[in-house]
Amino acid sequence: MDRAITRISHEILERNSGSDSITLLGIPTRGAHLATRLAMKIEAIEGNPVQYGTLDITLHRDDLRMRPPRALMPTTIPTLGVENRNVILVDDVLFSGRTIRAALDALGEIGRPASVQLAVLIDRGHRQLPIRADYVGKNLPTSLAQIIKVQFTELDGLDAVTLEEGAL
Repeated sequence: MDRAITRISHEILERNSGSDSITLLGIPTRGAHLATRLAMKIEAIEGNPVQYGTLDITLHRDDLRMRPPRALMPTTIPTLGVENRNVILVDDVLFSGRTIRAALDALGEIGRPASVQLAVLIDRGHRQLPIRADYVGKNLPTSLAQIIKVQFTELDGLDAVTLEEGAL
Protein backbone atom coordinates (compact mmCIF):
# COMPACT_ATOMS: atom_id res chain seq x y z
CA MET A 1 0.00 0.00 0.00
CA ASP A 2 2.82 2.39 0.85
CA ARG A 3 4.46 1.85 -2.56
CA ALA A 4 1.18 2.65 -4.32
CA ILE A 5 0.75 5.82 -2.24
CA THR A 6 4.32 6.88 -3.01
CA ARG A 7 3.82 6.28 -6.75
CA ILE A 8 0.50 8.15 -6.82
CA SER A 9 2.11 11.05 -4.94
CA HIS A 10 4.90 11.33 -7.51
CA GLU A 11 2.40 11.14 -10.38
CA ILE A 12 0.31 13.92 -8.83
CA LEU A 13 3.38 16.12 -8.43
CA GLU A 14 4.53 15.49 -11.99
CA ARG A 15 1.16 16.17 -13.57
CA ASN A 16 0.56 19.35 -11.53
CA SER A 17 4.14 20.72 -11.65
CA GLY A 18 4.49 20.52 -7.88
CA SER A 19 2.13 20.89 -4.95
CA ASP A 20 1.44 24.65 -4.95
CA SER A 21 -1.83 24.46 -6.90
CA ILE A 22 -3.32 21.22 -5.56
CA THR A 23 -6.01 20.53 -2.99
CA LEU A 24 -6.71 16.94 -1.98
CA LEU A 25 -10.28 16.13 -0.91
CA GLY A 26 -10.87 12.68 0.54
CA ILE A 27 -14.28 11.05 0.44
CA PRO A 28 -15.09 9.73 3.93
CA THR A 29 -14.36 7.34 5.41
CA ARG A 30 -11.37 5.57 3.89
CA GLY A 31 -10.84 8.08 1.09
CA ALA A 32 -10.25 10.72 3.78
CA HIS A 33 -7.51 8.62 5.35
CA LEU A 34 -5.96 7.98 1.94
CA ALA A 35 -6.00 11.74 1.21
CA THR A 36 -4.21 12.41 4.50
CA ARG A 37 -1.54 9.85 3.65
CA LEU A 38 -1.09 11.27 0.17
CA ALA A 39 -0.78 14.79 1.60
CA MET A 40 1.87 13.65 4.10
CA LYS A 41 3.80 11.79 1.37
CA ILE A 42 3.67 14.76 -1.02
CA GLU A 43 4.76 17.08 1.79
CA ALA A 44 7.71 14.78 2.55
CA ILE A 45 8.72 14.78 -1.13
CA GLU A 46 8.22 18.51 -1.78
CA GLY A 47 8.99 19.96 1.64
CA ASN A 48 5.88 22.17 1.49
CA PRO A 49 2.55 21.71 3.27
CA VAL A 50 -0.26 20.38 1.07
CA GLN A 51 -3.86 21.58 1.17
CA TYR A 52 -6.18 18.68 2.04
CA GLY A 53 -9.57 18.06 3.54
CA THR A 54 -12.69 15.91 3.29
CA LEU A 55 -15.81 16.06 1.15
CA ASP A 56 -19.01 14.44 2.43
CA ILE A 57 -21.18 13.22 -0.43
CA THR A 58 -24.03 11.66 1.55
CA LEU A 59 -26.77 14.06 0.44
CA HIS A 60 -25.69 13.82 -3.19
CA ARG A 61 -25.93 10.03 -3.49
CA ASP A 62 -28.52 8.60 -5.87
CA ASP A 63 -29.19 5.61 -3.61
CA LEU A 64 -30.32 7.40 -0.43
CA ARG A 65 -33.74 5.71 -0.51
CA MET A 66 -32.24 2.25 -0.97
CA ARG A 67 -29.85 2.30 2.00
CA PRO A 68 -30.36 2.71 5.73
CA PRO A 69 -29.94 6.27 7.04
CA ARG A 70 -26.35 7.28 7.63
CA ALA A 71 -24.92 10.09 9.69
CA LEU A 72 -23.43 12.97 7.75
CA MET A 73 -19.65 13.07 7.79
CA PRO A 74 -17.77 16.34 8.15
CA THR A 75 -16.73 18.30 5.08
CA THR A 76 -13.50 20.17 5.79
CA ILE A 77 -12.24 22.52 3.13
CA PRO A 78 -8.63 23.75 3.54
CA THR A 79 -7.91 27.45 3.99
CA LEU A 80 -7.15 28.10 0.32
CA GLY A 81 -10.48 26.53 -0.68
CA VAL A 82 -11.10 25.02 -4.10
CA GLU A 83 -11.55 28.08 -6.32
CA ASN A 84 -9.09 28.00 -9.25
CA ARG A 85 -7.16 25.11 -7.68
CA ASN A 86 -6.43 21.65 -9.05
CA VAL A 87 -8.69 19.55 -6.84
CA ILE A 88 -7.89 15.88 -6.53
CA LEU A 89 -10.78 13.79 -5.27
CA VAL A 90 -9.48 10.78 -3.33
CA ASP A 91 -11.28 7.51 -2.64
CA ASP A 92 -10.22 4.01 -1.68
CA VAL A 93 -12.09 1.94 -4.32
CA LEU A 94 -13.49 2.98 -7.70
CA PHE A 95 -16.36 0.72 -8.72
CA SER A 96 -19.53 1.92 -10.49
CA GLY A 97 -18.53 5.60 -10.56
CA ARG A 98 -21.64 6.71 -8.65
CA THR A 99 -19.69 7.84 -5.57
CA ILE A 100 -17.49 10.05 -7.75
CA ARG A 101 -20.55 11.49 -9.54
CA ALA A 102 -21.94 12.42 -6.12
CA ALA A 103 -18.56 13.92 -5.17
CA LEU A 104 -18.58 16.07 -8.31
CA ASP A 105 -22.06 17.34 -7.39
CA ALA A 106 -20.93 18.11 -3.82
CA LEU A 107 -17.79 19.85 -5.08
CA GLY A 108 -19.86 22.00 -7.44
CA GLU A 109 -21.70 23.43 -4.44
CA ILE A 110 -18.44 24.49 -2.79
CA GLY A 111 -16.73 26.27 -5.64
CA ARG A 112 -15.25 26.11 -9.10
CA PRO A 113 -11.84 24.43 -9.30
CA ALA A 114 -9.42 24.95 -12.17
CA SER A 115 -9.50 21.17 -12.70
CA VAL A 116 -10.76 18.04 -10.99
CA GLN A 117 -8.69 14.87 -10.94
CA LEU A 118 -9.35 11.50 -9.32
CA ALA A 119 -6.97 9.35 -7.28
CA VAL A 120 -7.98 5.88 -6.07
CA LEU A 121 -6.12 3.11 -4.33
CA ILE A 122 -8.03 0.33 -6.15
CA ASP A 123 -9.88 0.37 -9.48
CA ARG A 124 -12.04 -2.73 -9.66
CA GLY A 125 -13.86 -2.00 -12.91
CA HIS A 126 -17.61 -2.47 -13.55
CA ARG A 127 -18.25 1.20 -14.30
CA GLN A 128 -21.87 2.33 -14.71
CA LEU A 129 -20.90 5.93 -15.48
CA PRO A 130 -18.18 7.31 -17.79
CA ILE A 131 -15.67 8.01 -15.01
CA ARG A 132 -11.97 7.16 -15.08
CA ALA A 133 -9.32 7.66 -12.41
CA ASP A 134 -6.28 9.81 -13.19
CA TYR A 135 -4.17 8.03 -10.55
CA VAL A 136 -4.62 4.36 -9.64
CA GLY A 137 -2.70 2.42 -7.03
CA LYS A 138 -3.76 -0.98 -8.40
CA ASN A 139 -6.18 -2.19 -11.07
CA LEU A 140 -7.88 -5.23 -9.61
CA PRO A 141 -10.39 -6.89 -11.95
CA THR A 142 -13.21 -8.50 -9.98
CA SER A 143 -16.52 -10.24 -10.50
CA LEU A 144 -19.67 -8.47 -9.41
CA ALA A 145 -20.03 -11.00 -6.60
CA GLN A 146 -16.67 -10.10 -5.06
CA ILE A 147 -16.09 -7.42 -2.45
CA ILE A 148 -12.89 -5.43 -1.94
CA LYS A 149 -12.14 -4.40 1.62
CA VAL A 150 -9.54 -1.71 2.24
CA GLN A 151 -8.22 -1.37 5.77
CA PHE A 152 -6.14 1.46 7.20
CA THR A 153 -4.15 1.32 10.41
CA GLU A 154 -5.87 4.49 11.62
CA LEU A 155 -9.30 2.80 11.51
CA ASP A 156 -8.69 -0.93 11.48
CA GLY A 157 -5.32 -1.48 13.15
CA LEU A 158 -3.60 -2.68 9.96
CA ASP A 159 -3.04 -1.75 6.33
CA ALA A 160 -4.58 -4.35 4.02
CA VAL A 161 -6.56 -4.84 0.84
CA THR A 162 -8.55 -8.07 0.66
CA LEU A 163 -10.79 -9.62 -1.96
CA GLU A 164 -13.76 -11.54 -0.54
CA GLU A 165 -16.60 -13.52 -2.03
CA GLY A 166 -20.04 -12.15 -1.32
CA ALA A 167 -23.11 -10.59 -2.84
CA LEU A 168 -23.63 -6.92 -3.56
